[in-house]
Amino acid sequence: MDWFGSAITAVLGTLLLSGVASRPLQLDFSVSRRLAAGAVAFGAAVPIMEAITPAAVTAILAPFPVLWYVLLGGMLATLLAMVLLVLAEVLVPSGSLPGPVALVRSLPGRRSRARRFAAITRILLRRGLAAYVFTRQRPDLATPEGRTRLARSVRAALEDAGVSFVKLGQILATRPDLLPPEFVDELTHLQSRARPVPWSAVETVIRTELGADPATVFSRIDPEPLATASIAQVHTATLLDGGDVVLKVQRPGIAPVVADDMEILSRLARRLERRASWAARLGVVALVEGFAASLREELDFRVERRNLAAIDPGPAAVVRTPAVYAQHSTARLLVLERIHGRPVTEAPPRLRPRFAHALLEALLTQIMVGGRFHADPHPGNILYTDTPDGAGQLVWLDLGSVGVLDAGLRASLVRLLVAVDGGDASDVRDVLLEIADAPDTLDERRLGRDLGRFVARFTASGGGTDPAVFVDLVRILADHGVTAPPELAAVFRAIGTLDGTLTALDPGFDLVTEARRYATTRLTAGTDPDDLRRRLTTEAVLLLPMLRRLPHRVDRIVGALEAGTLTVRVDPRAGHLARPAAGVVGQLVTSALAAATGLMAALLLTAPTGPEVGPGLALNGLLGYLLLMVAAVLGLRALVRSYRS
Repeated sequence: MDWFGSAITAVLGTLLLSGVASRPLQLDFSVSRRLAAGAVAFGAAVPIMEAITPAAVTAILAPFPVLWYVLLGGMLATLLAMVLLVLAEVLVPSGSLPGPVALVRSLPGRRSRARRFAAITRILLRRGLAAYVFTRQRPDLATPEGRTRLARSVRAALEDAGVSFVKLGQILATRPDLLPPEFVDELTHLQSRARPVPWSAVETVIRTELGADPATVFSRIDPEPLATASIAQVHTATLLDGGDVVLKVQRPGIAPVVADDMEILSRLARRLERRASWAARLGVVALVEGFAASLREELDFRVERRNLAAIDPGPAAVVRTPAVYAQHSTARLLVLERIHGRPVTEAPPRLRPRFAHALLEALLTQIMVGGRFHADPHPGNILYTDTPDGAGQLVWLDLGSVGVLDAGLRASLVRLLVAVDGGDASDVRDVLLEIADAPDTLDERRLGRDLGRFVARFTASGGGTDPAVFVDLVRILADHGVTAPPELAAVFRAIGTLDGTLTALDPGFDLVTEARRYATTRLTAGTDPDDLRRRLTTEAVLLLPMLRRLPHRVDRIVGALEAGTLTVRVDPRAGHLARPAAGVVGQLVTSALAAATGLMAALLLTAPTGPEVGPGLALNGLLGYLLLMVAAVLGLRALVRSYRS
């Protein structure tokens, strides 16, 4: 039964070490890590101890074998287990790998992502882009011709990779502040190729989302799609009460593909940010995370349903949105009123100038007042419908992707347009620096001069009809290292897209001039006496509690000044730097103590003399070994905390 006793001892020793080893490090480790470290440390402690222990120590402790194993063996095993935990944390940080249960559950998804990653890698190899992702080679970025060739390869690769990558490219095409002009021009031609989904698969999705036979809701569904897209497919249908509707049905299996693509994109972004300075400067990881959040919203049709309810369509007599049948709509099925109409560019010529003004007013109102705006107002997303009075009406379609602006950014946009219209470069610079993120090394004087030249060109030409002037503004910011927020890029993209629609309606329509006039009207609207009175009343109500406390606080300050007892206390632990600062200070103190203790141990171990506590063992040596272990514990604690921070 010796093997049984040895097994019990090993199990108990492993459990004891797994519970004790992590305590000196003052950090939590997973149970599996602690058990593995305890088992290895227990198995290796005894032979290591026998190999390194001096004969003098063995002679002293020979009458006390239990003390021998508990004291020296326990200390050595604990230290070894701590070393193993620290090495595991350095090589494989906690949280970087899933636990055993999570690993088993994630195997199907991992296989799917591996296949998808292999397919994307083949696309990169076929298009000659693998070197840019997996190595540091950048041979084609130095010349315009090289960038043009590379941009064509990128566009082709994105189209080959599918819906997620095509949509990413379409978003990047709206960011001239991030990409060279050659890439922006090429990516604007991206098109997603979507084949129709068989009716049987579409019917299965409809049945699943309704939770019942479609015949209980619809008297007829046309199996031929009215339109196909990369994420959804549209079919016409008739409700049991005779109402005409359209069904926007999510393509079967698209959600897992998008999820895999987002995981792969995140990994590629992290790799690029580590390997390329330009990727780190542009923040590609944050860009991909924002894109992933936007795409996940687009996959949830409930978001589009809320957008339809929340967005301001514009002048009620001219522009509206389709009605939503919320009782039949779900995350993958959207039931909308069917609009019998034609593209807006086919509206009667006599109505087109009126529609152009109404559309611009609608979009600018959405941007500067409501804060939610149609992000893709191309002619296919705006329908013209006849009305009995002959005035006609426009209908916004496809509100799955909308831009969102907070109140501060909306107000800044109004001030920006007014500042550009006024021709004051310093005002333009001040507003832009409120909106964008500027580096610490920004040369504001040089930025002001560049903006002055921009404003001079803008005002000299009377504004022109080309909204690309806003793109030029964003590029000036990029040249100075100023990063425009994505919301601002979305606004300029929407305005640029609408400009094509307005030009098709009314070739003489001047979008920029009308936008400047609208912004000036919005800014001066707040000077109405009634509006000012309401705003002042609101501000007074909010300030009243503070004003009532102010005299008492002023009296206390004056009293303290008279008595000479006024003091100012600054708590270095407070504020947003509290935890990082405390962590850094703690690591510095721990590292200093480890170094000092280790130095003391080395001095004691090298001391030639000292009182003997046994044959061949001096007190200096014993204290030196103990201090050496303390130094090791402190050093390991500082090391593992540096990798956890």
